Amino acid sequence: MDNYNISEYIRQGEAVLGIELGSTRIKAALIGWDNIPISTGSFSWENKLENGIWTYSLDEVWFGIQACFSDLQRDVKEKYKTEITSLKAMGISAMQHGYIAIDKEGKQLAPFRTWRNTNTKESAAILSEKFQFNIPLRWSIAQLYQSILDRQEHTHNIKYVFTLASYVHWRLTGENIIGINDGSGMFPVDTAIGDYDRVMLDIFEELIQEYNYNWKLTDIFPKVKCAGENAGYLTKEGAALLDPGGKLNAGIAFCPPEGDGGTGMVATNSVARLTGNMSAGTSVFSSIVLEKPLSTYYSELDIVTTPAGDLVAMAHANTCTTDLNNWVSLFREFCELMGIDCDDSILFEKLFNKSLEADPLCGGLMTYNYFGGEPMVGLSQGVPVFLRSNKSNFNLANFMRIHLYASLSTVKVGMDILQKKEGVKIKRLMGHGGLFKTRGVAQAILSAAMHVPVTVLSNAGEGGPWGMALLASYMVNSNGEPLDMWLEKEVFAGAEGETLEPSPDMERDFEEYMESFLSYMDIERKAAEIIKN
Repeated sequence: MDNYNISEYIRQGEAVLGIELGSTRIKAALIGWDNIPISTGSFSWENKLENGIWTYSLDEVWFGIQACFSDLQRDVKEKYKTEITSLKAMGISAMQHGYIAIDKEGKQLAPFRTWRNTNTKESAAILSEKFQFNIPLRWSIAQLYQSILDRQEHTHNIKYVFTLASYVHWRLTGENIIGINDGSGMFPVDTAIGDYDRVMLDIFEELIQEYNYNWKLTDIFPKVKCAGENAGYLTKEGAALLDPGGKLNAGIAFCPPEGDGGTGMVATNSVARLTGNMSAGTSVFSSIVLEKPLSTYYSELDIVTTPAGDLVAMAHANTCTTDLNNWVSLFREFCELMGIDCDDSILFEKLFNKSLEADPLCGGLMTYNYFGGEPMVGLSQGVPVFLRSNKSNFNLANFMRIHLYASLSTVKVGMDILQKKEGVKIKRLMGHGGLFKTRGVAQAILSAAMHVPVTVLSNAGEGGPWGMALLASYMVNSNGEPLDMWLEKEVFAGAEGETLEPSPDMERDFEEYMESFLSYMDIERKAAEIIKN
């Protein structure tokens, strides 16, 4: 596509847009007729810990979305000398799980609780036991039931409960709808019917019967839809919310809003059975598409779905790159002190590649990268801890390698259950997210840690919004073809990427490291107890 043709394509309203609200950036990807990104926009933001709750204000949500769309418009105008006034289709994705409660007047009832919160131990334990199905602490139903157990007054006034993606979708379209992947992180779904599990719905209604609410869960949770289904159209009010400048027209078709787990699967072509992907950024999760249900439920594994509704086992860790990024920031500050102008991409590349020179077991260094609770390893709270003995080989290569190991160590606990206890044979694992931007380094570590060939595509750092745009494109262009077949044929047939096989030496090193990592965990527990956030 040359710039003139792209300009005409955008001007005629044929382009497709995906917007994803991630934990540190809101990103937009505009794609053309070949489903390849032609323009992008972004806005950086951070969650806040307020009164013990990790949150973003809804004002920030809209400010960020508008800034992201404005940045996209600027990029389009600069590259193609035109502006977006209409689109063929679009979709919204965001961090999965969480809790946004709204009353009948459309007012927010309680602070938005993100996936990062771990205040739901009681509710998650009760629901898991009653359902005989793992309900993670961050799921929407755990947040709702914890609010009920705590007798929070706002629960009597609930009209809707949303995830972030379904909330934004509702405001833009007026439709109370959620994609099945994001919905499966609100409440368990039955893949046979493509909807919330009816048996578990009945169990929940019986649990809350004594509270005499005037609502049922099916009244307040969004309606579930699968990939390919229409989920409404941009209203005039929604267009003004997205583009206060007034250049964007109403009437744009929307696909179901999805979670970032689902868009990661799509962006890495990981929706077919026994394929999987690892998304590694602020948090890290692996999603493996299953052939059949697991033999039992595990507290370490979420059972969710692909955007098409196929069963997925997901291992999720709240913390991945935050501590690693903080250390890189320290090195950047040192460069600035020394008068060295060092681009971030170069700094990450140099430091990551230096880790390849590390000694076995990282020279005896150890680190824990937790900034909050981590259910996967039974931590209700956490603090970053770096350890070394007087015999450790404290050099830069070992220092970087141990922090890269730590970024993947917690999620490996869940993956070991899948591979070693359940015997799941993964054919292909795709890596995406910021951790994989430096070629070959984190990819090699992931391959060794999971004992699986790992492929990283050329777009590994920007998968989310593109994955959402692909789901919107699938809705209007697939003609009923299954999602996995459509992606294989229309998107990934000529995709560029690099596959690494596991290194036997690194496999052995990571397994030995994991033994030490788990055996020293009491040090982290004690540190978190003494140094409270």
